[in-house]
Amino acid sequence: MASYCYILQPNLSVRNRLQNQFAADKEIKALTSRLLVQSWRRPSMIITGILQPLLWLILFGALFQNAPIGLFTSTGTYSDFIGGGIIVFTAFTGALNAGLPIIFDREFGFLNRLLSSPMYSRYSIVYSSSVNIALTSLVQVSIIIYVSFLMGNAIPSTINSAYIGCTLLLLSNSVTNLSLILAFILPGHVELLASLLIINLPFLFSSTALAPLIFMPSWLQIIASLNPLSYIIEIIRYTYSHKIINYNDCIMQTVWGPLNLIQITAIMICLNCLSIKLVDILITKRFEE
Repeated sequence: MASYCYILQPNLSVRNRLQNQFAADKEIKALTSRLLVQSWRRPSMIITGILQPLLWLILFGALFQNAPIGLFTSTGTYSDFIGGGIIVFTAFTGALNAGLPIIFDREFGFLNRLLSSPMYSRYSIVYSSSVNIALTSLVQVSIIIYVSFLMGNAIPSTINSAYIGCTLLLLSNSVTNLSLILAFILPGHVELLASLLIINLPFLFSSTALAPLIFMPSWLQIIASLNPLSYIIEIIRYTYSHKIINYNDCIMQTVWGPLNLIQITAIMICLNCLSIKLVDILITKRFEE
């Protein structure tokens, strides 16, 4: 009968996994720091991302201050109503600009040097962009909420603020991935800027940011009911007007039926996963060959 002799050997897989994870974290940290330094040295994009929503909040709030918005929504004044839309607009616009650093790196040749370097994972480029946009949006949205508070609007509770942050993070990450896809596909920054301009305002005006669904014609109600921005906007309005969150409450009455908090959150998670998958397919086909 054959005898077997087992030799003790070190299990290097655990150490290798830890080393790989450390390398990936180090890459993400370095690339994120680079993007943050760029934003610090050229703060025009951040300042513009704050001033533009503030102008919308102040001007539209003053223009429609006498609108009978309280008859159709849970908000008391139009300034309260538009506040949620401006918060989402701030995060949405900032995330749309995520592809600009990538496409400028492409044009100046830095991206080619980065891709040819011995990186652990090229997905670090995507992760660092998402982290950078999340941090930038946090600063911008916090300033918008504070200015809105100075104008007389309420500030949500800590739990509600945390839920607002989570939903905005889902939206920001999805839009960031979309912007990165455009940055990798389009030939130059002119085409990217044109695409962002086409996407930005139509998405805003076809949502419930500036007017409730009942004010819209039937064809626009259908578009607004399909617009993900409308879902996040209505969640923010709900958290502003309710101290305690009930996940079964109707958040938005769409043209095909009501949506509650759980359903909207599930939709946003699915959109986020879809955007991540699209970026994964793009990077696999274009950079891993």
